[in-house]
Amino acid sequence: MSMMIAIPERGIYLASRSPRRRELLSQIGIRYHLLLFREHARGNAAENRDVDESTLAGETPSAYVERMARAKADAGWRRMLQRNLPPAPVLAADTTVALDGKIYGKPANRAEAEEILAALAGKRHEVLTAVALKNQDHLEIALSVSEVQLKALSKDEIAQYVASGEGDDKAGAYGIQGRAARFVVELRGSYSGVMGLPLYETGRLLERMPQRGR
Repeated sequence: MSMMIAIPERGIYLASRSPRRRELLSQIGIRYHLLLFREHARGNAAENRDVDESTLAGETPSAYVERMARAKADAGWRRMLQRNLPPAPVLAADTTVALDGKIYGKPANRAEAEEILAALAGKRHEVLTAVALKNQDHLEIALSVSEVQLKALSKDEIAQYVASGEGDDKAGAYGIQGRAARFVVELRGSYSGVMGLPLYETGRLLERMPQRGR
């Protein structure tokens, strides 16, 4: 019962609603099937109603994002079993933004989005994405940490960007692959990691998984 499942030709399950993660997996030629959570969920909790995304007291950004990715992979595996789907490894990821140790997730509303961008503007912050791959009782996790420097932003620039809706569902209230690209002075690290799925780390997890347990 504890034997590992090799990654089948039909691919893996992606436990995420993020279109960006889908695009990135496709970019590196990984076949996947979406393993969606509760279809009737709405708002920012839609992706993982089974996962409590609250932070713990004193929790560091890296510990938080790794815990979230692990919880999402575990929840995805449970969904696969509950639905009697053909077994395959489950991939999940979580992204958060941190400034001076403070965690900034997805904004609850657009007023909060403006507050987040005002806090990040003109400063260098971290974008952390953890990727988890679960296969039977084995789970591996990888962490990507990047640094992003945003230019100083006026209130009008922030208001116009937030009104576009682009940052509604994104950690840190901005999307580097969209209109916010013009705000980015410098990026050190993984562009795909800032988007939500670091492809180098993801590829490494997928390469290692089939060999284990043989």
